[in-house]
Amino acid sequence: MAPTEFDLIDQFFSGMGASDHVLVGVGDDAAIIEMIDGWVLHVSTDTLTEGVHFLPDCSASDIAYRAVMTAASDLAAMGAAPRAMVLALSLPEPDTAWLEAFCTGLRAASADARLPLVGGDTTRGPLVITVTVMGATPADQCLLRSGAAPGERLCMSGTLGDAAAGLSLLRGELVATDPTDTAFLTARFLRPTARIPLGESLRGVATAAIDISDGLIADSTHLAKKSGVALQIDHRLLPRSTAFSAVVEPSQQLAYLLTGGDDYELLFTLPQSVQLPEGCTEIGRVMAGSGVSCDGMSAVGGYDHFGH
Repeated sequence: MAPTEFDLIDQFFSGMGASDHVLVGVGDDAAIIEMIDGWVLHVSTDTLTEGVHFLPDCSASDIAYRAVMTAASDLAAMGAAPRAMVLALSLPEPDTAWLEAFCTGLRAASADARLPLVGGDTTRGPLVITVTVMGATPADQCLLRSGAAPGERLCMSGTLGDAAAGLSLLRGELVATDPTDTAFLTARFLRPTARIPLGESLRGVATAAIDISDGLIADSTHLAKKSGVALQIDHRLLPRSTAFSAVVEPSQQLAYLLTGGDDYELLFTLPQSVQLPEGCTEIGRVMAGSGVSCDGMSAVGGYDHFGH
């Protein structure tokens, strides 16, 4: 059996961050680097490749916006306040019209995510965009994947399956009768929102968190493994948008909800005594044990770069 993306990370890269100043390296949503005055720096990098993370006919503006927000979502999952970003851009040719549109989306995402661009690199090659983001939290208030405990609630922000449905619409795999539904779902894929304000509000409140990028099951499995717990999901509680319900057939909805990626919502655990934040939904429970189950059945799935 071929190694997965995460096997390769564990085998080859997880030990390269050892330093007196690195508190958390490879393996969480962002690194944690010690800073002065009791604050720590969070650093995370995301790469978008044409044909893998976006379609060839995707607009340059949407590509830039998506690149920033997918990276910024890791800061949200750590509860980090945005500080800055750097950009590495590989281009087949210096197309000025394309770059102008790209920078329009980049400026919009920079403003929305509160991430000023402070540096980077540009080179010739296949179209590849790499964004490195930096954020900060008090040292004792970092959100990690490893703090969930039995008896707590499993919760998430927003709605599930929208981005996967939007991608299916763009590929012609789904058809919507209402243009409003098409616009909403495709925007959820092309222009995701990093839940940074929610992440900041969960500092010192949530016990564990991760962003939903590879699908609910895949990302909840990471959280369960890091925390050493089992997660039980009730599919009836999974939040879905009106557009999603209108476009995706009932028989297909669960697959989109459980394994569709790119929603960039936050998945987190809360003690019973803590009030659920506005716009969030309780979708299950934290139990003693290991793994993830949905309606009592073991669940696996989600996106993996080297498994697809």
